[in-house]
Amino acid sequence: MNMTKLTLGRVLLATSALGASVMLPGSALAQSVYSETPSAAADPAAVADDQSPTSVAEIIVLGRNIPQQNRATAEVAAFLTQEDLQRTGDSTAAAALTRVTGLSIVEGRFIYVRGLGERYSSALLNGSPLPSPEPLQRVVPLDLFPASVLKGVQVQKSYSPDFPGEFGGGVINLSTVEAPAEAFLDLKVGIGGNTETTGKDNLVYYGSDTDWTGFDNDTRKLPGQIALAFREGKQINRANYSADALQAMGHSLVNAPLRLLQMQQTPVDTSVEISGGFTSPNKLGDLGVIVAAGYDNSWRAREAIQQEGMFQGDGLVPRSSYTVQSNQNDVRLNLLGGLSLSNENHEVKWTNMYVRSTTKEARSAAGPDFDAGGSIIRNDYTEWFERQLFTTQLAGEHYLGGGNWKLDWRAAYAKSTRDAPYETRFQYGVDADGRFIHNVQGNLISFSELEDEVLSGGVDLAYSLPMQAGREATIKVGAATLDNTRNAERHDLQFEAVNGLTDSQRLARVDYLFSDYNINPNTLQLREIAGGNGASAYDADLKTNAVYAMVDAEFWPTLRTTFGVRYEDGNQSVTPRSLFAGSPTYQATENNADYWLPSFTATWNFVEDQQLRFGVSKTIGRPQFRELAPQTYTDPESDRIFIGNPYLVDTEILNLDARWEWYFAPQQFVTAGLFFKKMDKPVEAVIVDVGNQRQQSFLNAPEANIMGIELEAKKYYEFASNSDFIANKRWLIQANYTWSDSEVSVGDDDTVMTLGGAGMPEQASFFIRDGVRMQGQSEHVANMQLGWEDDNARSQATLILNYVSERITARGAGVGGAREPDYLQEPGAFLDFVYRKDFTIKGQDMGLAFEARNLLGTDFEEFQEQNGRILVNAYELGQSFSLSLTARF
Repeated sequence: MNMTKLTLGRVLLATSALGASVMLPGSALAQSVYSETPSAAADPAAVADDQSPTSVAEIIVLGRNIPQQNRATAEVAAFLTQEDLQRTGDSTAAAALTRVTGLSIVEGRFIYVRGLGERYSSALLNGSPLPSPEPLQRVVPLDLFPASVLKGVQVQKSYSPDFPGEFGGGVINLSTVEAPAEAFLDLKVGIGGNTETTGKDNLVYYGSDTDWTGFDNDTRKLPGQIALAFREGKQINRANYSADALQAMGHSLVNAPLRLLQMQQTPVDTSVEISGGFTSPNKLGDLGVIVAAGYDNSWRAREAIQQEGMFQGDGLVPRSSYTVQSNQNDVRLNLLGGLSLSNENHEVKWTNMYVRSTTKEARSAAGPDFDAGGSIIRNDYTEWFERQLFTTQLAGEHYLGGGNWKLDWRAAYAKSTRDAPYETRFQYGVDADGRFIHNVQGNLISFSELEDEVLSGGVDLAYSLPMQAGREATIKVGAATLDNTRNAERHDLQFEAVNGLTDSQRLARVDYLFSDYNINPNTLQLREIAGGNGASAYDADLKTNAVYAMVDAEFWPTLRTTFGVRYEDGNQSVTPRSLFAGSPTYQATENNADYWLPSFTATWNFVEDQQLRFGVSKTIGRPQFRELAPQTYTDPESDRIFIGNPYLVDTEILNLDARWEWYFAPQQFVTAGLFFKKMDKPVEAVIVDVGNQRQQSFLNAPEANIMGIELEAKKYYEFASNSDFIANKRWLIQANYTWSDSEVSVGDDDTVMTLGGAGMPEQASFFIRDGVRMQGQSEHVANMQLGWEDDNARSQATLILNYVSERITARGAGVGGAREPDYLQEPGAFLDFVYRKDFTIKGQDMGLAFEARNLLGTDFEEFQEQNGRILVNAYELGQSFSLSLTARF
């Protein structure tokens, strides 16, 4: 055991060298220094009476190489710093988090921690919860957050009572940038492209003149007469409206700009970012200001195969097979503004963030369809999705009573919305001459809106209690409250052919067929399709109130223990409602439960640069709103229809963690960990067959276990060489690997409740096989970074490798008493390269960055396999390249 013996003067120097860690709450410092002779250390007078250095108690310094962040937390955690974010060059928080041990990304938006789906992780912004603009998730998609506005990210994998009780894989706490010590102003512009998209002819539709800004110029605004009908709850049909009124409503819908698909050469991606800040001293303290804004416009085209399988003998064959062409234009806008006022003992911060992400997509899918007797069917789509998030937070940090007391508080309001006006689908069949002709029964124009609000607050009070031998205990209590409300509704409109269509009308261009000339009482007439069982609208609410108490103390030298309990009371409800006045009110789903959630963590700092952590805790996972709502929703990413299950219940989770950490040099380390989770009634996704239509729903599996190993290492090298290229550089190798294994347990007597079963118990083994892996869990997740940084040349280069092995995306459908194989995805390996160089031109500091993504050309593939492979969704991703220039003023 490596120990350093110091006199009092040297102790002062040593503790000064610890820097900011001395300012951490007591246990962080107590972990660093303790006395071998407690009685002497406990009596300051004994030291004062004798000025001889030899009379000072022998002091042992431990933990000096352990990074401040890892010392400040008693839990198993991973951290991304601003340096990490800059090195990998990832544009969003979601992409950056894939570099963390045990984390993988799904759909480019949602993070899976330790193979557990996004429903088992929570995302916080500066410690406050966020609402989601996604129909299928209550968890906010992390692609909304540009990496440029983040100071860092904490991923805590073992539970502590000061975090919300919804904790499975972990909690992700995003910290936004703060006011700088020195004033700055940065301007960054960039361009990019993709080998499958840029410069090629791809599908588009016109939309409006301002679509490139991410805002529509009211072209997609809901027409007034139709909007009035929606508000009044009158179903648009011949029973409620005259033929003239229906004709006027049909004429009011925008035609060619939002319906006609065309081919156009796709332009390059563009982006602009600006950020700045300063700190100004005044008589109250230091006033800090930080502002950041960004605009990003990118395109992605795909040529995909989407199949549905069916059994033929003991193997699978396609029952439908579509070739899909799509082109997606994503525009993201973000604005961050923050004010802070701080002095020696107090700091108050006001942080505001606005993010808007707009997706405009043109898509066409054609191929033989089982439901059409094997005939060729084509579906054309035009879509526009607006996702928007605004959050404002006021927070304070105060040191009281000479520094022994610390008070933290926060209050936040956040609102997210999703607006999808004019989602259109137009369907075609094939005539005897092989020409595509309109199947007017397949046309659809949908308007949907979602609004999600979160009002939250919390307060934490900590007291540092001195103990013997220079150690101390931190006693912490707190309370938190959350009120999350959501309302969502969807209206589907369709033109019906009153007397059928003529041959010329069937062959007409789509904007000609749906022109005002043909919208009349004798040809095409507008009607609203009613959603069954309240499936077109719902209101949802989640209220939680929590209190907790915990102790963080070093009762024995070098052994830090943290233990406590959280009491959390949660009331969750989802109420389907009818869109139409006078229709019946449908039964609400309510999950009301309170929980005691204990946790215990021990950290043994057995030598100065190594420590062992062990943790055990109990947590929960609540079903998401959308998983409880029996409202159908078509996911544009997979073209799959989703529907909720109102019979879902909470998941209860037992968590065990252990990790060894060795910080052998600054910013260099090796860690190895084990984890185990026992889950009672975990939520699983399952495919159901509804009238020959495949839909994805959800159910509570009886029980599941997941266990794994996590390894991580980071090392810098410097080499003596005659070559300046080698000698001037600091070389980096960093890698992490997670192996995990999961198993769902299904007994002969276990039952589940599904939407199709109307709440009656059904045999669980029909839906889930005993011993199968959990949905979403990958056995292997690995990352590696190889690179260098050269202070003389002011440059940095990094090769980044990410690998995720096969995972189950959904349980296979049960058809005719048999269950099809599960849907699988193999994300595979992605190799990226990032190069950055700073330089000066005429006294102006500049920065150049080049990024190359997916150099291995890995494709996306979701499939089923049983004596044959069904490509559920498969397409080439291509390679992406970008170049950016930053001016620093």
